[in-house]
Amino acid sequence: MRRSYRRTLGFLLTGCVAVMGCANGNHDAATSPETLPNIVYLYADDLGYGELGSYGQEIIQTPNLDRLAAEGMRFTAHYSGSAVCAPSRAILLTGKHSGHAFIRDNKELGGWGADEPEGQWPLAAAEVTIAELLSARGYATAAVGKWGLGGPDDHGHPNAQGFDLFYGYLCQRVAHNYYPTHLWRDRDKDMLPGNEWFSAHQQLESAPLDESGWAAYRGEMYAPDRMIDEALAFVRSNADRPFFLYFPSTVPHASIQVPADSLAQYTGTLDDDVYLGQRGYLPHPEPRAGYAAMITRMDRDMGRILDLLDELGLSDNTIVMFSSDNGPTFNGGTDSEFFNSASGLRGLKTELYEGGIKVPMIARWPGRIAPATTTDHVSAQWDVLPTLLELVGAPPGTGGDGLSFAPTLLDSGEQARHEILYWELGRQQAVREGNWKLYRRADAQGAIVTVELFDLGEDPNERNDLAAARPEVLARMLELATTSRTPSELFPSPFDEQD
Repeated sequence: MRRSYRRTLGFLLTGCVAVMGCANGNHDAATSPETLPNIVYLYADDLGYGELGSYGQEIIQTPNLDRLAAEGMRFTAHYSGSAVCAPSRAILLTGKHSGHAFIRDNKELGGWGADEPEGQWPLAAAEVTIAELLSARGYATAAVGKWGLGGPDDHGHPNAQGFDLFYGYLCQRVAHNYYPTHLWRDRDKDMLPGNEWFSAHQQLESAPLDESGWAAYRGEMYAPDRMIDEALAFVRSNADRPFFLYFPSTVPHASIQVPADSLAQYTGTLDDDVYLGQRGYLPHPEPRAGYAAMITRMDRDMGRILDLLDELGLSDNTIVMFSSDNGPTFNGGTDSEFFNSASGLRGLKTELYEGGIKVPMIARWPGRIAPATTTDHVSAQWDVLPTLLELVGAPPGTGGDGLSFAPTLLDSGEQARHEILYWELGRQQAVREGNWKLYRRADAQGAIVTVELFDLGEDPNERNDLAAARPEVLARMLELATTSRTPSELFPSPFDEQD
């Protein structure tokens, strides 16, 4: 039976908090504030399915996330909410897929200059986030990292969406530079001494003759270092109560920038060519080494969170999940082919082929989730919200698209399975039913120019289009593409005309 999750926030505030021991299906999740598990959700930015050692990466070192996989469960069929940043975040936090989500694409509120307004289109005030739901159950809540769902003064701000604390980048454009002039602590700027503003998109005609020429693309304070410090401080200050830490790292999103101590691990080892900025973002003298070093440094930071949980004696009562917002990218100095970042899957970031939306997913809860396990359960990031609600003993509700995968995590009870998974992004659309996947794309005038059908069971890399060979399946999938969505005034789609 399908499990849905959404109650109105008013019901939760008046009812659920007062009934901490409400029933929870077949699972004996915690039912009192003293035993509620902590939750840490770690979210990489543009990390591909194949960029962790536990997922087959052979060059980039990720020992801490590999340890997390060894101590927990690794998902082999998990999908992001979208193929770009903002909608994936909205979908994760609200449990609605992109056919129903309020935010369905990146939509900017400002430009690229130093004094431009910050932020993307704000998440609606009426949307109910996982932070609001957990806050209503007594959780301390923090978002530390990149937000992308509203600016400093609007209703999309994380403090207006259930988070007690926010620290990091509110704006995705500002996050293109890892040495910004400031980050945000709640609604106030936290200035970063030694960082002067410079554009995160520059191009050189030739490489600087010495290292001093590259110093223009650095500052004194590396933003991820500040953000991990804030995340650790939040955990320490809330060690005596249930907490939810949402940690959406900015790594490894371009620009390629990383401190010298991390770059040294890879410098001179990867047959690098200088990147001059010709594909956007900042130049870099060793882009492959820089990219690998960024991921390894991110892995180190996430390992610091795991180590702190151990130090405080919190690991056994903390659910830790790790994933990525979409597949690996194609721009800046990145080289997804060299690193096999998409693990052979077709497509990259911005595309609704498997390489753009299939992402790593790891979950650990010692004593509850069996270590060193793997699941091929087909799931998506809109499932995370109902899963966490079930794990903490919250009542299910109605209105979302997610299905709890708690039975898979706990190896207990019947696991509900999706009849379909749905994505739309701009002029693209994708639907998965069982092993069948439909992909459609429209041109700039709104005409459908690509209609492809794949059998992922036989063809996981989407090389063999069966649209002509299986017209009866194609017809059913086209019907699902129409019935699985509702139009959005904010994000008009060429598929509105097909509904």
